[in-house]
Amino acid sequence: MKKILIIIIAAMLIGYLLFSASFFRNMSRNRVCENFNVVIEDSSHYQFVSIQDIENMVKYHHLDPVGKTFGEINTLAIRDTILSNKLVESAKVFITPGGAVKATVSQRKPVLRVISDLKGNFYVDNERRIMPVSNNFSVYVPVATGVIDEQFAKNQLSDFASFLSSHPNWDVWIEQIVVHKEEEVELIPRIGDFRIIMGSLDGYQEKLAKFARFVEKGLNVVGWNRYSAINLKYENQVVCTKK
Repeated sequence: MKKILIIIIAAMLIGYLLFSASFFRNMSRNRVCENFNVVIEDSSHYQFVSIQDIENMVKYHHLDPVGKTFGEINTLAIRDTILSNKLVESAKVFITPGGAVKATVSQRKPVLRVISDLKGNFYVDNERRIMPVSNNFSVYVPVATGVIDEQFAKNQLSDFASFLSSHPNWDVWIEQIVVHKEEEVELIPRIGDFRIIMGSLDGYQEKLAKFARFVEKGLNVVGWNRYSAINLKYENQVVCTKK
């Protein structure tokens, strides 16, 4: 008898919980959304997109949740619309307990800016993907110009730019990366009126180390204005062109 009573109570409790869940779910679906809150998580570092940009995108696609019941709101459609912006890395859209829809947005992170004779003006991000430039904001990253295709930009140039960014001394030193035909590279330094000829980017760390030794034992001795070009292409030697 006691066991039967426990079963009946348990069944009643389960029934109540199911009824309550259904009741409150229906109430929630009929509740009207009061606010659409957008948070740009990395806005202190990048301003490629703004809160207003996201709000305008959602309104343009007739997905603005404000004034609609939660049963009418498609958070996945809102998220997919935000992700269609090529400057956005990720987005989450969800309903808050306070009666609002919230979108948290993260922007893409460029490591290199390219001004190409072949492909125009673009960034390469930290995932080696091409991303467009923004009219609203430009970010301080290494700049490469010249004869640059997308594959070279996403691979060798991206690696080189990441190396420069992770080594502040070199990042400050190098003003511009110039790419010629056959992927021959030269660097324009911020200090000194000369070019640093790298040749290919193969072994670039060793070439830069060789240049650093030359600065210490050569340029600091004979002067910074003696040469128009410093060539690092050849193994175990530095070839200089006098002005």
